[in-house]
Amino acid sequence: MSASYLPGLHILATFQASARPLTDAAACQAFFDAQIAGFGLTKVGEVYHTFPNGSFTAVVGLTESHLSIHTWPEHGLATFDVFLSNYQRDNAATVRQLYAATLAFFEATEQAKTEVRR
Repeated sequence: MSASYLPGLHILATFQASARPLTDAAACQAFFDAQIAGFGLTKVGEVYHTFPNGSFTAVVGLTESHLSIHTWPEHGLATFDVFLSNYQRDNAATVRQLYAATLAFFEATEQAKTEVRR
């Protein structure tokens, strides 16, 4: 591998949102599926798990890498991360757009965000 190759952009974030979207794993799954299709990404696997209090965790494997979310509706918080490889194209803009769409979907307020260029 060339030393000049940049593998991709990883966004890790915490956001605040109301309990309603933070307890609706089915709506989140439909949203993620639409985003994946809309950005031309390829899903290779997924796990969604809802806990007794309605919170959920989801991890979606992509050929380009992954996205995940973990919710705490009792605290009005979620953690989210998305990493897309630059193997066949520069996906940095897609990572940022997917993150922005996720904030909008959850009607969320960003609490913290870290961008890691790999």
